[in-house]
Amino acid sequence: MREITMDVFFDELVKLLDKLYDKEQKNIEEAAKICTESIQQGGVIHVFGSGHSIGFGMEMQNRIGSLACIHTIDTGDFVLKGKFTLEEFKDPNNIFERRPGIADQLYDLYTIHPSDAFIIISNSGINGVVIDMAITAKQRGHKVIVVTSWQHTNAEESRHPSGKKLYEMGDVVIDNCGPQGDALIKTDGVEKICSVSSITGAFIAQTIETEICRMMQESGQEAPLFWDELLPEAREHNDKLKAQYQGRV
Repeated sequence: MREITMDVFFDELVKLLDKLYDKEQKNIEEAAKICTESIQQGGVIHVFGSGHSIGFGMEMQNRIGSLACIHTIDTGDFVLKGKFTLEEFKDPNNIFERRPGIADQLYDLYTIHPSDAFIIISNSGINGVVIDMAITAKQRGHKVIVVTSWQHTNAEESRHPSGKKLYEMGDVVIDNCGPQGDALIKTDGVEKICSVSSITGAFIAQTIETEICRMMQESGQEAPLFWDELLPEAREHNDKLKAQYQGRV
């Protein structure tokens, strides 16, 4: 019987992160370049993932040291803004993240400028709403960064009516290097444990922000970062950033 311990998970996770760093470093840099150019033009970075992938945007937004120009698109806003009832949104027979044909409505819920860029995340890259959002963003002239699992997306058929997969919409595609199905550790049975796309997603999100800050610094510009509230000048600085992006994030 194979022993499953936190040490096993740690060792496998470190290997995965090493692989991700080595394989995707240049794509992360390219993604950061797109975001930097958008920010330099006054743009906002819209981050969209359905299901557990919504955590990618939470990792980037409204934290000490995070960029003020990050906006998380949330399908739950359909309910908050009265476009769908909670019952429709929660319908188990018509899973929301798999629905095509609604991204235009979601896009139009927000104030989005031509200079804005998009990061769209899906481990499988086959569900309707994320593919639709990527198509909508491309049609409206935005750059799109895709974060997905190559292994997972290549193993399954698209659920979108077009037959397309999310990666086909990306100006840059970042492979999170995770396995099909997301769980990393094999057991003695058919099941696997320890889903990892949230961890690799957090790594990708933070490295993109790090590279944005580096690129802006090298160009002689100050990145729009939220400061630690313990600093005496922080409140004034943070309030100024909030006012700059008010109504857009």
